[in-house]
Amino acid sequence: MMAMESIIFKVPPSIRIMKPRSRLAVSNSMASETASFSVSTNRDPDPVSLGHLTSRDFPILHKELENGKRLVYLDNAATSQKPVAVLNALRDYYETYNANVHRGLHYLSERATDEYELARQKIADFINASSFREIVFTRNATEAINLVAYSWGLTNLKKGDEIVLTVAEHHSAIVPWQFVAQRTGAVLKYVNLNQDEVPDLEMLRNTLSRKAKIVVVHHVSNVLASVLPVEQIASWAHDVGAKLLVDACQSVPHMVVDVKSINADFLVASSHKMCGPTGVGFLYGKIELLSSMPPFLGGGEMISDVFPDYSTFAEPPSRFEAGTPAIGEAIGLGAAIDYLSGIGMQRIHDYEVELVDYLYQRLQSLPDLRVYGPSTNRAPLCSFNVKGIHPTDIAFLLNEQGVAIRTGHHCAQPLHRYLGVNASARASLHFYNTKEDVDDFISALMDTVGFFSSRR
Repeated sequence: MMAMESIIFKVPPSIRIMKPRSRLAVSNSMASETASFSVSTNRDPDPVSLGHLTSRDFPILHKELENGKRLVYLDNAATSQKPVAVLNALRDYYETYNANVHRGLHYLSERATDEYELARQKIADFINASSFREIVFTRNATEAINLVAYSWGLTNLKKGDEIVLTVAEHHSAIVPWQFVAQRTGAVLKYVNLNQDEVPDLEMLRNTLSRKAKIVVVHHVSNVLASVLPVEQIASWAHDVGAKLLVDACQSVPHMVVDVKSINADFLVASSHKMCGPTGVGFLYGKIELLSSMPPFLGGGEMISDVFPDYSTFAEPPSRFEAGTPAIGEAIGLGAAIDYLSGIGMQRIHDYEVELVDYLYQRLQSLPDLRVYGPSTNRAPLCSFNVKGIHPTDIAFLLNEQGVAIRTGHHCAQPLHRYLGVNASARASLHFYNTKEDVDDFISALMDTVGFFSSRR
């Protein structure tokens, strides 16, 4: 495994560090210092792209940083920015009808309940669920996976049963099933990558047997940008009697996702990655499965009747929503779905395919840089490393130039170990990004690489 140690560098006098949040002002003289990395876009401006049309709806994207740089936000796989429509929905709830939901008979509670439950219906329609009853609000996708693991998993798995995952899963799709396996004696089976650096589908199919009880896979990898054929995987899983849980955190915000077409048994996603507020996500589950599962948490809202020595429980989805929910956040998620639907998810997907292809080609043109994952059919992100430069050092200098990316293991340590690295840098796009954003990122990256290269 290649170990990359962070470089300690001495900043030359021509570069000024600003406090308290140090931001590097890269001098014009660096252009001559990095002449071999000069930018040439060779393209006509595209002033009416989807990114140009929608970025005006996101106030934060027009923020000027304290060093005068324009913000170039390319950390969308970690969290998305929020449009004015979502900010207004949150403000409207807290300013005009803030109240607890369900059972209240006064105007504020009835209005809050209506908007909260309307958000649930919007999610159901957005992913084409059969009923709003198949949508459970959770704090995030991580909690949604834990709900399935503890409620369905502990009830249905026994010693020797197999839980099938890929080595590219997010920690939130691995750790809960490790807990379940330790308590039930079930076995975790991992599918490796093929030569194209995507999960090996042939290996996955061959791994499936009657011992497999649940398959847990991402729809889109948050590191590799690979897109799995989850409809086909669902068919293979069901052929051996296994259930399928799809981690759709990186797909629901970027493409049309239809749970009926996929035939997933469970699917999870997070609001904050789809232009909604933090603190809320959702679980989709087929109603017959949800109805057979015991509660995950106990408390108010999830009961039917409570007696001194036992309780009976509500039907789904209330059974899995103990306590006061994230009301404003759920309403904000509903507003985000309205906003995305107004643009059109197919339109968003088509634009992002073009944009990520441009990003990938620009990165591939740079020397000593490796982009992980497939060369085609990529989701809108690129994880990469530059030979001899730690990704943390890259991100530090990019930040000084106004470019926001993510570095580290991206909650995918098993995958990074498989790739032979400790960490990677990741630039991730959304529909409000533009080719100019990509150009500014590449320019800043080349300046950064030049800076380190000149000091070797």
